[in-house]
Parts: sequence; structure tokens; C-alpha cells
Amino acid sequence: MAASTSTRSAGDLGRPRWRGGARLTPYVYMLPALLVYAAFMLYPLGRAAHLSLFQWDGLTLATFVGVDNYVDLITDERLRAAFMHALVFVFFYAILPVCIGLVLASILTRARVHGLSIFRTIVFLPQVIAMVVVAIAWRQIYAPNGQLNTFLRSIGLDSLTRAWLGDYTFSLPAVGIIGTWVSTGLVTVLLMAGMAKIPIERYESARLDGAGAIREFFSITVPAVRAEITVALTLTIVASLKTFDLIYVTAGGGPGSSTTVPSYEVYRRAFQLGEVGSAAAVGVTLTLLIFLISLVVNSIGDKSSS
Repeated sequence: MAASTSTRSAGDLGRPRWRGGARLTPYVYMLPALLVYAAFMLYPLGRAAHLSLFQWDGLTLATFVGVDNYVDLITDERLRAAFMHALVFVFFYAILPVCIGLVLASILTRARVHGLSIFRTIVFLPQVIAMVVVAIAWRQIYAPNGQLNTFLRSIGLDSLTRAWLGDYTFSLPAVGIIGTWVSTGLVTVLLMAGMAKIPIERYESARLDGAGAIREFFSITVPAVRAEITVALTLTIVASLKTFDLIYVTAGGGPGSSTTVPSYEVYRRAFQLGEVGSAAAVGVTLTLLIFLISLVVNSIGDKSSS
């Protein structure tokens, strides 16, 4: 038995081994997921990029126009305004909720509020409700005879009442505030989860050194939840740039084009104007914008954590 074993071992040592199989094994396991991802994500994206090079109404033969649809993104004033509005929504959907969430999560975590789980559920509730329902509810609040104007009249501020979603100046901030209300709960819950992992000894040491609540917040709390801030910013920025249902139900891109955003322009051009190629160009550009902003946010978050 020993002799046969030694003979087999010697044969194995003398036979050349192909090491490529071991290197390919992980990719073989990844292949099914990659095929599904390619079928439902990469192929539609590539198809959209292909359609963006044509002038097509969705019915007749398409005409190749090259990059003309992308040139329209720069020369068309409505499209330029749509992308600027999307960047404004980044402030309301992402920046403002993160600032509010940091303060709110810090207070709730440090104050040891009773019934915290119930409060956390209530704060997170806007994420559970369908956006169409949220939009309809807020449209009633912003109506000329809605709750907001009724409240302003009750406290003697009749001069401030207006048709909020029909005002060229206030319609965009009014819709943006809805985004802030929706995103703040998600951000607060994420940050509370991160703050719960901070050792209490850090705060005790800071107090012994004479640090106050504000110094503790900026020196201990904020640096400790950088990873959670990065995740929150990524999720909310993506949500802000691709929002459609909120715009469609509340203001429909109006009045005029004061609340139009790229995702709404994709719908409008493809299904109302019959400009499928132009809509595809807007969609591809929006996808690249979301990717680049997410990449920058995550890169800054990784550098801050290291």
C-alpha cells in the first residue's frame, strides 16, 4: 500500500498541472449572476445607448443622427433646466436630510428616549408609503384651500398664502421639501444604527477633557458615522436624480417647466412627443450622471474612512 501511494505521488509530481482552472473557478460561480445582470441591466442600457443615436418616433423607420440628440442636451434650454432642477433636488433629497438626520439621530441616541423603536418606525414610515400616495397627500396640503394655507391664514399670514405648486418661484422648493420629508426618516435610521456602535467611553473621556455637546458631536459622532453618511448620501442622491412619480403626480413638470427633471423629460419625450431617440439620450446621460456622482461620493467616503 505504501509503495503504491509513493508511486502515485511520484506520478502526480511528474505530471504537469494546469493552474488556470483554479483561477477560473470563482468566475464560474459568478457567471449565472453575471448573465442575469447582463440580460436585465447591461443589454437594456446598451440598447438605450444605441437608440439615442437615432431619430425615432417608436413606430416608423429610425433615422441615424449620430450625436445630435446629445447636442440637444446642451442647446435645449428646457433640458438644461431639467438637469439643473435635478441638482437642486440633490440638496433637498440628500444634503438637507443628512444634516437634519445627523442632529436628530444624535439627540435621540444620546438622550435615551423611551419608546425609541416606536419613534424609529414612525420616522421611517415615509419610506414604506408608496410615493404616489405621498404625492397626492402633499398635493392636498399645498392646494389653495389646503392645510398649509389654512394654517397661514389662522395665524394672520394671509399674504404668504399662494398656490404653492402653481407658483413659478415656489413650486420647485415645495416639491423638494416633500423629498426632504421622505428621505429624512431613512437617513435618521441609518445614522442611529451607526451611532449605537460608538463606545460610550469615548464620550466620557471627552467630557473629562472638558468637551461640550457640540464638540463631542463634531469630534466623535460625525467621524464615527462616516460610512453611514456615505451610504445615506448614495441612496438619497440616486433617489433624487431618478425621481419621477413625485413630479408627475404633484406638479407634472409645471408650471411651465419649473419642476421638470430628466426622468420626467424621458417620459415626456418618449410617450407624449414621440421622440424616443431624444428620450434615450436623456436617460443615458442621467445614468452616467448618477454613476459619476455616486463614484465621487463613495471615493470621498473611502478616503475619509482611511
